Amino acid sequence: MHVIIGKVFVGIGVFFLFLGSFGILRLPDVYNRLQAGTKCTTFGSFFTVVGVGIIEPAWLWKTLVIAVFILLTNPISNHALGRASKKIGVPLCDRSVVDRSGEFGQYMEKK
Repeated sequence: MHVIIGKVFVGIGVFFLFLGSFGILRLPDVYNRLQAGTKCTTFGSFFTVVGVGIIEPAWLWKTLVIAVFILLTNPISNHALGRASKKIGVPLCDRSVVDRSGEFGQYMEKK
């Protein structure tokens, strides 16, 4: 039974990873691509690693540690990439409607 549950988790993870790669190919600029890459690869990696741990119970605790590490570090690293892109002046896509990053940056500088 645990093998079936593990395969379902791995299947969910593969699906999220596919969506993330599809989003990276289809989305127009670096900021949207970071959004797709962050959410989908975080969930995809999490479910895949936990699924492997469920399939192979001897590895479960190790895979849970890896999954927690991915959940903590992937969003932080992608935030750093997005912030660095904004600081060096990577433009938004011309179809982007709202850019509120400037007002938040000015607010932070005043304090």
